[in-house]
Amino acid sequence: QVQLVESGGGLVQAGGSLRLSCAFSGRTFSGYRMAWFRRAPGKEREFVAAISWSSGTTYDSVAAKGRFTISRDNAENTVYLQMNSMKVEDTAVYYCAAGPDSSVPIAVDRTYDYWGQGIQVTVSS
Repeated sequence: QVQLVESGGGLVQAGGSLRLSCAFSGRTFSGYRMAWFRRAPGKEREFVAAISWSSGTTYDSVAAKGRFTISRDNAENTVYLQMNSMKVEDTAVYYCAAGPDSSVPIAVDRTYDYWGQGIQVTVSS
């Protein structure tokens, strides 16, 4: 079975940076669009960013644009989220997700078939 395991979370001061990693295992990494979602306390899960398999095209939420960068290392079956200039409102549990590369809509959670357990990111002021 597919397993997604996030790592790299923790506590960071506003303005600082964190890099999240998501390791994919159980099936071939090929063909999957990978995405990051997050759920802030008391809020619904929201889309952060995604990256395609076929083209490497990236998709960013408004909140992420200009600050966060999603990337993937296909040789290592790993997807990353580099988060810079972090804000208190970035505090959330971050989830890695995988789904068919052709599936739409890109930015909604029901599009994705596999999910990691989530990892806490806390930004302090």
